[in-house]
Amino acid sequence: MKNSIKILSLAGIVMISSMLIFSTENKKTKTFSDLSTSETYKIKALKIPKNLSFAGELIPIEKQDIYERIDRELLVNTYWQSNGLLFFKRTHKYFPIIEPILKKNGIPDDFKYLAVIESGLMNVTSPAGARGFWQLLKGTAKENGLEVNDNVDERYNIELATQAACNYLKEARTKFGTWTLAAAAYNAGIKGISKKLETQKVTSYYDLLVGDETKRYVPRIVAVKEILTHPKKYGFIFEENDLYNLKPTKTIKVDSVITNIARFSKNLGINYKILKLHNPWLRENKLNNKTHKEYSIKIPIVKP
Repeated sequence: MKNSIKILSLAGIVMISSMLIFSTENKKTKTFSDLSTSETYKIKALKIPKNLSFAGELIPIEKQDIYERIDRELLVNTYWQSNGLLFFKRTHKYFPIIEPILKKNGIPDDFKYLAVIESGLMNVTSPAGARGFWQLLKGTAKENGLEVNDNVDERYNIELATQAACNYLKEARTKFGTWTLAAAAYNAGIKGISKKLETQKVTSYYDLLVGDETKRYVPRIVAVKEILTHPKKYGFIFEENDLYNLKPTKTIKVDSVITNIARFSKNLGINYKILKLHNPWLRENKLNNKTHKEYSIKIPIVKP
């Protein structure tokens, strides 16, 4: 009898303990599931920095519409986190190529951010047919010294395309007198901006009524510049080894026809894919080169 009572008492204790444990676990699960979004993820309004500028020209954020346009682009580019992180990774790889070309041409360093918003620093093609990092249209590219055809498209050559963009920007700056209008003209065309300035009787980009794409254009450059310059301020955390790096290459000069680029690559100790990745301006499996123009072909340096 006493043993039976002891057994029953023990069973009761075990049952009560199990119920308490289950209740506690259930309560924990309930507490976690009941957490509000504000406790697990925070979306904060951003403070617009004072004295924002582009190419040394102040942004008039005291104008309500300009303030709102800057605010929009800061929010969009801050909270599109995956895209933002890719910007940081790619700029680390490609800005060292772009920056010295801008400097050599007297183009403000801020224009490197124009390439970021144009293409994300990728060799993409727009619906209008603009291509490469600088998103040059075929006609504009040819007018600024690039070769563009089915066999060779130098819009995909980052050095040559950057130089062509510099040529265009210098012409626009001479025409309009400000770098801000030169940037707007890169998007809407020199003729397009000229016509709007004349029609609306104004002299500043910030006083122009333009289409949505051009309206967002300079504010987006400014926002991307601000975020990329102050990553931690906008919540982007990464280490140096998270970023992309440009692999060292050597250059070989070619002034003759290449009948088969795959075979040519193999003779250089690499394959077709590797050669094309370093020279995307070569558009076919051959180089016609009937005029015997001298081309520079990049070859990765393989460490022994």
